[in-house]
Amino acid sequence: MRTFLKNAFYLYYDGFRSMTVGKRLWIIIAIKLFIMFAILKLFFFKDFLKTNFTSEEQRSEYVIDRLTGKQ
Repeated sequence: MRTFLKNAFYLYYDGFRSMTVGKRLWIIIAIKLFIMFAILKLFFFKDFLKTNFTSEEQRSEYVIDRLTGKQ
């Protein structure tokens, strides 16, 4: 198992090291993911539980009800 992980690591390491266009594409992908998950979350997705419930108990009951389907 250890040699498999070592071989897999070196496979990806050598592959990324020899990339030319691929490095730029991975940088673009990383920037897009950062924008999607960090910036958009801050501005468009408000904290639903904090704005609709005042206590921690109310929040936890709501989440449990939604997960178990009791609604």
